[in-house]
Amino acid sequence: MDASTTQSVQAPTVKLLINGKLVESKTTQWRNVVNPATQEVLARVPFATPEEVNEAVANAKEAFKTWRKTPIGTRSRIFLKLQQLIRENMKDLAALLTAEQGKTLPDAEGDVFRGLEVVEHAAGIGNLQLGELANNVANGVDTYTVMQPLGVCAGITPFNFPAMIPLWMFPMAIATGNTFVLKPSEQDPMVTMRLCELALEAGVPPGVLNVIHGGEDVVNAICDHPDIKAISFVGSTKVGTHVYNRASLAGKRVQCMMGAKNHAIMMPDASKEQSLNAVLGAAFGAAGQRCMAISVLVLVGEARKWVPEIVEKTKGLKVSAGTTAGADVGPLISCQARERVESLIERGVQEGAKLELDGRKPQVDGFEKGNFVGPTIFSGVKPGMTIYDQEVFGPVLAIVEADDLEQAIEFINANPNGNGTAIFTQSGAAARMFQEEIDVGQVGINLPVPVPVPLFSFTGSRASKLGDLGPYGKQVVLFYTQTKTVTARWFDDSTLHHGVNTTISLK
Repeated sequence: MDASTTQSVQAPTVKLLINGKLVESKTTQWRNVVNPATQEVLARVPFATPEEVNEAVANAKEAFKTWRKTPIGTRSRIFLKLQQLIRENMKDLAALLTAEQGKTLPDAEGDVFRGLEVVEHAAGIGNLQLGELANNVANGVDTYTVMQPLGVCAGITPFNFPAMIPLWMFPMAIATGNTFVLKPSEQDPMVTMRLCELALEAGVPPGVLNVIHGGEDVVNAICDHPDIKAISFVGSTKVGTHVYNRASLAGKRVQCMMGAKNHAIMMPDASKEQSLNAVLGAAFGAAGQRCMAISVLVLVGEARKWVPEIVEKTKGLKVSAGTTAGADVGPLISCQARERVESLIERGVQEGAKLELDGRKPQVDGFEKGNFVGPTIFSGVKPGMTIYDQEVFGPVLAIVEADDLEQAIEFINANPNGNGTAIFTQSGAAARMFQEEIDVGQVGINLPVPVPVPLFSFTGSRASKLGDLGPYGKQVVLFYTQTKTVTARWFDDSTLHHGVNTTISLK
């Protein structure tokens, strides 16, 4: 456990949200929420007790009895109000997010905004949760489907998007008629709590949305609890695999969005300036702490000569606290994260990759205690090297080379992950070949981070995803509902039959 759990620090306590009220936890186990740019302790977050977890679930179960029957228009209007409140509080939400997570203020606003888009989508639930009808499938018989909520659902979210990913989860779950128990990251729960407070202000009834905090014990309790029907998870592959296996064995519906190793192909005919700017932004934005970050650049053919330009362009990025004007790269989330990334850089050197740009130990005036690693670039990277095989989750770009597009596609398809990928080219034929042949769930064409808008679903694949249905979009409506098929006949004199019919026919 982090040493901060044992420190006695006079800082505000993060509350639990149970049955519509902010509740002080009775736990004896706490963790500090630390500003990663300054090491200032911002708050103390509780690791909820088993009794508190059970209380949150029990209230959600009770609230489901009435919430499931709430008219769909009433549910929709709550999310219309919530999106208004998020817009009104955008600057404050971004400032809070930056303080506890570290990303730059503009990036923090983007984090909130991408979640806001899902809230807007949830407000249209009346058009999303529609069943089907086939009239007169047999004599006087109609068949139709209804999409009914499951009950109590739960979400487990990571530190890197403390606004967007919770907003991927609870709005769609609640809009479809479920109640929800959310466990945000214990590293930066404050902006998540603020968003949940705004949800209450928007009209979410008591018990419909609950928040508990904690670590492994709370995660396991969520996986095991018999009254939780479905779990949505975003985080590391190790934890996600554990959640999927444990919760599935307990009979739950589970979706897990997990680790990645995202490649971008740079073709020699790409618009160089725009393409390199896009790739470097995707590699080093949020200090590389995105599951959709471009961490591998495949230079094809003549583009292999562009390494010096890539290095020079990267040197122009500004490393500083997220609150600093013009900052491009903020701190990593924790001291442990910084130490891990630095050790992986050292492994890269030891294993034979060429360190083109070393971002370790940058000088950041005024923030000497921050968890900073500057943009780092390796060339000559190969499978089998730790910096290629592992998800670094830091501002480290690995460059590999390929003779042609076919070789580049084969290289990417050999990697087990399938979260996102991109190609930069001016050739329609090359782009079409890429989108057809690449075995990755989300594809960008001249766009480095192909996270879809909420009209579509997040569709990571292979080792990056467990479960059939992705978060938000049309797929998540299916995830959070049970389709019930009804076959009905209403008798009148014209359809009256005499005698017992023992065949399977509906005639």
